[in-house]
Amino acid sequence: MAQGTTVPKLNFEYWLDKAVEWGQATTLESQKDVCLHLPQLQEFLHQIYETLKHMDSIVAIQQFPLIGQLLGRLCWNPFVMGYDESQKTLMWCLCCLYSSEPQNPVELKANSWIRSLLCHLLSSSKWESNEAETSTFISTLGYTSADYYCHLVKNMVFPLVTELRGNQFNGLNIQGRVSASRVNAVSLFCLPLITLPDLTPLLETLLLYHGGASKEILSSEFLEAVNEAFLKKKISLPESAVFSLWLRHLPSLEKATLYLLDQLVTIQFTSLEEVACIIKDSLLPQAASHPAIFRIVNEIFKNALLETDGTPEVMTIIQVFTQLFLQAHQNENKHKFPLKAYFPYHHQPLLTALLRRPFELPTTHWSQHLKHISDMLKALVEDTNISSLADLFEIWFLVACFGEWLDIAAEQLLKAAVEPDALLWLLAFYYCPQNENQQRTQTMVEAQAVYNHLMMLFSCTVLSVKDLEAAVHSIMDTEQCCNQHLITHLLTNFLLFSSGGRMIAQEFIYHRTVEISKLLSSAKMYEKTCLGQKLLLNSEHFTCSVITETTDRSKEVCSLLIRSAYRINHNGEENQRTVKLLNELLQKLTSKV
Repeated sequence: MAQGTTVPKLNFEYWLDKAVEWGQATTLESQKDVCLHLPQLQEFLHQIYETLKHMDSIVAIQQFPLIGQLLGRLCWNPFVMGYDESQKTLMWCLCCLYSSEPQNPVELKANSWIRSLLCHLLSSSKWESNEAETSTFISTLGYTSADYYCHLVKNMVFPLVTELRGNQFNGLNIQGRVSASRVNAVSLFCLPLITLPDLTPLLETLLLYHGGASKEILSSEFLEAVNEAFLKKKISLPESAVFSLWLRHLPSLEKATLYLLDQLVTIQFTSLEEVACIIKDSLLPQAASHPAIFRIVNEIFKNALLETDGTPEVMTIIQVFTQLFLQAHQNENKHKFPLKAYFPYHHQPLLTALLRRPFELPTTHWSQHLKHISDMLKALVEDTNISSLADLFEIWFLVACFGEWLDIAAEQLLKAAVEPDALLWLLAFYYCPQNENQQRTQTMVEAQAVYNHLMMLFSCTVLSVKDLEAAVHSIMDTEQCCNQHLITHLLTNFLLFSSGGRMIAQEFIYHRTVEISKLLSSAKMYEKTCLGQKLLLNSEHFTCSVITETTDRSKEVCSLLIRSAYRINHNGEENQRTVKLLNELLQKLTSKV
């Protein structure tokens, strides 16, 4: 209908008078009169909709100032709602009156009223709460309340889905036939009804719908509400719909990533399997198969590391996410991007080496592969072209994302016959990437000293806690200790993989934690890991309270043990004594963290 077409005033007033006269059709006479006029009323409502859909909501209300009263009264009449397509047409009319950008309190109040009315029409609880008023009508139709509600929702959703999907013919995009304002109105119509299961096909269709408009045609309120409902498990959507949501609305992607981080750091997980399950269930690793999503998630992870000073929990989450992303990418069959699309600015030979999963190589080749990584990394960071702290941070973050190789490096130092310098340098870089004032150089010296002491004790079948403490004190009592985290890493692996260390592991970790923390806190030491410009520029001495240091040390050791348990469970190369010890340590340590 042309934009200038109007609904005759006489007819409009006539139907408003009828709606007032009928009320909610509680008498036999009013019911008979409603049934007599239903065909003409439906035609009149269709005329209203054809006129309203070409109008701005403000203009529509100005031209038909009583339209709210008419629609509101008809929506509460069960005989009108149950007749053919009247209920659907009424809802479309309400959507046309909804203001996508309310400018004043009156429009805000009108929007609120429309949302409430839509909820009344399609909410099961509304129908159930008014069952006394509608039961006669529903039972006459031969339905229960639940059946009636279900048929109402499907009667609304099916034609909308058909209309939107009907613009796809043999794979050709001919969506221009549906106006952007029409699609926006449909998305607004969904707002109060998003959690209704029968609405899911319409949500999916809208999220996958792309018109020819240069800007987003779905309302931001709709996208935010769908994302919120999905994150809180109130609705279930196909992966393709969720990926499309995050691609077309970046605030939703950011919220989903932060929601996942918050969810993981606030629980006390005891295994990486648990972490992996939660991350995979979020669909973020699968969605990251699209390079744009991957890079945005990675940026959020970087900021999380900086804001938390690189806590072991956040670092572990990032490493597990990277592993799951690689699995999802490997399983992707169509529209598969090359891996360099996800890391476009990184040194490709180093990236290729890091991308090799440990299970793809024989264990006898691990040390050589790690040496190859270390040599390339050392040449790269010592290159004069790597001058900015930002560039150094990007290299460090790439290595940190593939932290499984770092854990294997620490294990190989104690378990295999290796040349230690390359592997120690790799760990020294991870724990102290900046070499200003020779921090990394000093870290390397300390790591070599600790490693030499531990190797002298490694073959001892009988070992006391005092023997191991003496090795630690010989380093920690020096004037300056650059990095206690690298030493903790080496000590933890020594306790796990040496026969003497296994015998004293529980006593050393549990009963000496406070003493170790006192020792580490009293030494002159630098910030734990120089992460990015903020931390790289502010590396300085710090002193923690013994209680805080003890808790942090317990979390750090716990994180190392969890990663070791996950790797051993998947590779299965360790003997049962190590597996049993790991389980015992984790069970007791997690109860104390």
